Amino acid sequence: MRIAQVAPLMESVPPRLYGGTERIVSYVTEELVEQGHDVTLFASGDSRTRARLVPCTAKALRLSDVKDPIPYHLIMLDEVRRLASSFDVLHFHVDMLHYPVIRDFASRTVTTLHGRLDLQDMHPLYKTFSEAPLVSISANQRKPMPPVNWAGCIHHGLPQDLLKPPASRRGDYLAFLGRISPEKRPDRAIEIAVRAGRELRIAAKVDKVDHDYWREEIAPLVERHANVHYIGEIGDAEKADFLGNASALLFPIDWAEPFGLVMIEAMACGTPVVAWNSGSVPEVVDPGVTGFVVDSIEEAVSAVSLIGNLDRGRIREIFDQRFTAARMARDYVAIYRRLLDAGAQLSRPVDTRHPVELSAAE
Repeated sequence: MRIAQVAPLMESVPPRLYGGTERIVSYVTEELVEQGHDVTLFASGDSRTRARLVPCTAKALRLSDVKDPIPYHLIMLDEVRRLASSFDVLHFHVDMLHYPVIRDFASRTVTTLHGRLDLQDMHPLYKTFSEAPLVSISANQRKPMPPVNWAGCIHHGLPQDLLKPPASRRGDYLAFLGRISPEKRPDRAIEIAVRAGRELRIAAKVDKVDHDYWREEIAPLVERHANVHYIGEIGDAEKADFLGNASALLFPIDWAEPFGLVMIEAMACGTPVVAWNSGSVPEVVDPGVTGFVVDSIEEAVSAVSLIGNLDRGRIREIFDQRFTAARMARDYVAIYRRLLDAGAQLSRPVDTRHPVELSAAE
């Protein structure tokens, strides 16, 4: 199958450090190549892939002096439109900018919605472009949406050998991984660790928009508590060690997280997850098996005291069963084929003969 993958240009594919969407685009792309498909990736020029790369900027926009990313995405989408007939299926990961471009071939497209869908301004958009086949990354993500053309729900997956449990665990700390922002609630993670009397290591990115939150709210908490250590942003090379040697990952979110990639990254390392009952969490965490789902600080502290009872080998087994990139790619291919089959049915000539005449002729 000839497949186009269209990625955001803010980060490379895969990203050097933080970048959930671009990471998933990379995992899907590489696995589709592994499964024998002819894949073209539209992305920044510093991306690394076994697919055919169409470089749409010299490098990731976050690493350049670009002030407005939209013009560059529009230039990329014009190139996608120009080459659209070369592909059986075009898979978009760029949110909403492409909808006017794909009007004439929407039935051959898939759009994975990676972000939040609870903003009211999005509803008129999806009503207007209701023909575009959409994929959610969790069932919970769909709840705020008006009726749209859902093609499926596909949970994220990781390459099976990307992260592995350590041969022997050396650490005894709680981990917080991802991004410093109010909705991720690093303050909750700190409070849980303090109340539980456990060390907390925070490996997280601080975006420009969250600098004030870090400086005014989180940095003082880190300085106040000797058991809390801020490591900074880390990449894939450091994740196996950071997550694999942790007693548990804390995921104390305060918003409807569409998926939460860090949860399955922890599971790949055999590390249990203590997560807030919000967004996709109940779909990802198996309570009492891969971690605990909690509703309060008190429940989280209690869960931390129980994590030693969980079988880390079993956690990895659940990851292998549910959250690999191979499974994710197969799920997408099934959707691609279903859409193509539906399009083929619609394009076949309709026999307009009267049913009685047709029967007699036979």
